[in-house]
This record gives sequence, structure tokens and C-alpha cells, in this order.
Amino acid sequence: MNRWIATASMLLIVWPVLAVDGEPGMHDPSTVMQADGKFYVYGTGVGLPAYVSDDGWTWRRAGQVMQAVPGGRPGTEVLAKGGNNTWAPDIIRSGDRYFLYYSAPGTQPKSAIGLLVGKTLDPASPDYKWEDAGPVVWSDGVEDCNAIDPGVFRDPMNETLWLTYGSYFGYIRLVQLDPKTGKRLHPARPPVNVAINSEASILIFRDGWYYLLVTHGSCCAGANSSYNIRMGRARKVTGPFLDNMGIDMLRGGGKLFAGSTGRHIGPGHFGLLDLGAGVEKFSLHYEADLERGGISVLDIRPLLWRDEWPVAGDNFTAGTYQIESARTGTVLEMAVQGVPVGGPRPRGPGGPGSRSAAPPPPPIAAQDPAQVSGTWPADAVGVRMGPHMVQAQQKWSIEPAPNAGGYPGAPFFKIAIAGTDRVLAATAGAELTVLPAFTGTPEQLWRLDQLGDGTYRLMPKMVAGTTEPLALSAIGSSTPTLARFRPDSDRQRWRIKAP
Repeated sequence: MNRWIATASMLLIVWPVLAVDGEPGMHDPSTVMQADGKFYVYGTGVGLPAYVSDDGWTWRRAGQVMQAVPGGRPGTEVLAKGGNNTWAPDIIRSGDRYFLYYSAPGTQPKSAIGLLVGKTLDPASPDYKWEDAGPVVWSDGVEDCNAIDPGVFRDPMNETLWLTYGSYFGYIRLVQLDPKTGKRLHPARPPVNVAINSEASILIFRDGWYYLLVTHGSCCAGANSSYNIRMGRARKVTGPFLDNMGIDMLRGGGKLFAGSTGRHIGPGHFGLLDLGAGVEKFSLHYEADLERGGISVLDIRPLLWRDEWPVAGDNFTAGTYQIESARTGTVLEMAVQGVPVGGPRPRGPGGPGSRSAAPPPPPIAAQDPAQVSGTWPADAVGVRMGPHMVQAQQKWSIEPAPNAGGYPGAPFFKIAIAGTDRVLAATAGAELTVLPAFTGTPEQLWRLDQLGDGTYRLMPKMVAGTTEPLALSAIGSSTPTLARFRPDSDRQRWRIKAP
């Protein structure tokens, strides 16, 4: 019994859940942009710090945006209507150009949102430069709005472009933009007020609903910050935006989307990252990452959906799991002869059908692979699916692969039979095998993307003989394979569950 308790305790020892790797320290990140095979994000700071990643997991500083702007600072009109600060940018591609909006506050609530226009995000490109396009919106320090924290949105229903902005000094406001210039399309029309008591606003759209996400609470106090992300929705882009209780965000409504969890304090500044094929994630920052000394950092997390509301998913936590097909309910296992957990149970006293009045037997300990692996082949073994029986060949240790890179928001993972060195790998024929040991080749590295319904897509980093990305797929109830991912099918959807 004591040994069982010790084994169970060891299974609870998991890797810390880290935000993205490399140099993630930033505040008020923009929406993450994909361009030319890389990922880019911009944040608050002198000159608008820029960050780049080759895979969306490991990030590095890439200078300052203002270094590529004539004069190296906000333009004269922006300075006149706001100030010489560069905060909380957001970015979107429109046609063949990028529009980068940034906050340029003076003595708040006097502020302006400036616009920079560029053709490429790559600082190494000969075409890399940013042109000052002047202020887009501004606040005079008297009105009930503070023109900071731009959030830019393209309406997929009609390709119109919109900007939300504002903070706790007054309203969150909405204006329509000209997709050709990035400036206001109707500057004579008054902005639309859409929310109060918030900042870092942005819109997203899904299935006929417009969702307004905003950040509540206080920032900029490290682990004492109270930032959290809230939301409302509307049938029109101009609102009214109501929360799940029917309270208008203009009256302080807002359904909670993400709050502080674990060692990550103060989430804020939502940005949508649509990776296609039904995989959506969102970027944000934490006011304090306690695993990194309490600095503000970027993170990228799964975006889920439930009851027509977005839900903040959590990045995968390393541990021991069963991998169950959402289609069949059977679980992935190494193709060896299984041994019943606790050994065979004969009929008779204490066995099935017994009506003995004796007290029930003690709990059965978890199956130790060392006790049942004596008959397992020493070389590569096939993979199949079978009924859930909590046997050793059905339990998988999933943990980050060291120094293997990653994908947006997560590292590549090693998937091994728990308590052994045997690892799951893709074969050249787009099938599956369990190899005797982990060597770190791309066929042994796995990408785990959580889908909108909470299930997972599992993909090897590479399959020899093809450049097509393939996902773990169920054929019937007993045969797994690798196949092209289809968002409309449940063949490639898996539940990763504690055994």
C-alpha cells in the first residue's frame, strides 16, 4: 500500500507550465502575425519593441519599430495630439501592406493612436521600413475617453475594417477604418461607445456573433496586478455587447474569459491567432510570470468554444495519460499481450458474481511496467487501439522534448510508454510504431493542438517520405494510422485523459 501511494505521488510530479520560450518578456503584446514562415509580435516600450519567432514557441528580440521610421519617433501630428510614448500596439495586414497602430499618450487622458504603414515585417528585407501615416484617433484630455490600446478587426462578413480603443478614463470606442489607408473612413461621424471600465479591447467574430474582449482590473504592479479578460457579444459589429447574464458592457457587464491561474498573474491584451484547419489560439501577456522572476511575459494558449462563447484553454501539462479516440472510445496502446491489472480473478469467493459478506478487498495498485514487460519484444513494436483497461501498455508519459523547438505556444513533446524508454514514432509508411529508445529524431517529436471542442490533434513533426502534415487517426475501433487532418471528422480527434 505504501508503495502504491509513492507511485501515485510520483505521477503527480509534472513539469511547470511555462509561457513561451526564449525572450518572452514583454507588456501589452499586439496580435501575433504570421508572415513568410515566421511569427511577429510588438509590445509596449521605447521605440515599440519587436519580437520574432521561427516556430511560435521560441522568441527573440528584433530591435525597435521606430528604428525604421523616418525621424525614429512618432510623427509631428501624433506628438501634437498625444505624446512621445509608444505603448500597446496592434497590427493587421490589409492588401499588400501592414497597418501597425500604436498608443502615443502624453499626460493621460490626452493621447493619440498613431498609424505606421509597411510592406514587410522582416527587418532583414530590403523593403523593410515603416512610414508615419499620422494620428487615427485622439483624446484631448477633457473628453470621457483615453485614446490608447488600439485593437484592429476585419469583419469577415463584408471585409470592413474597425478599430476599438480606450481605457478606464472613459469609454471603449469603435470607429470604422478605410482598408486602403488605415485611417478613419468617416472622420466626421462620432465614435460608437461600446464598453466602460476596461482597456485593451479587441473584436473577433464567429457564427454570426461579434465578441468584444476587454481587459479589466489593474496593471503594471507585477504580481499585485489584478488584470483579467472579460467579454460580451452582439449580432452587430456596433453592439450592443451583452454578457451571458444580459448585462450591457456599457453598464459594466462582462463575462469572465481568463483570470490569474497558478503562477501566472494578471492576464490581459487578447489577440486571436487562427492557425487554420480548426485550430485557434490566442495571445496575451501575464503581468507576472512567477516562474520567471515575476516579469511580464507573452503567452499563447488554445482557444476553445462552449455554448457559443470563447473559452480560454490551458497549455498542455506534462504527465501520464491515456490517449482515447473521440470517435471510438478505445485507447492507444502498444501492441503487446496485456496482463489484467491485479492479475486474473477467478470466479468464486471474492471473484465476479460473489455474494460473500466478507469486507471488500484493498485497492489494486497501479500496474508497474517492470512487472509485466518481461515478454515484451526488445525491438520496435506496433501500435493498436483497445478497450480501456489501465494496463501498462496503455499509459503514455507525455513531456516536453529537450531542445527540440516547438510550435505556437508549446514545445514538441516526447510520447513514451510510462515508466519505460519506449517512444511513439511515425514510420516512413505513415503508420505508427513504438521504438526502444528516444533519439530525438523528428519522427519522434509530437505536436499537440487542442481543438475548439477540447479534444486534441496529435501530429508528428515529420513523416519520412512526405511533406504533407499528417495527424494521428482512428480507423475503426482498433487500428490507428496517420492521415491528413479533417476538421469536420472525429477520426483525428483524441481525448488525453488521466489513467
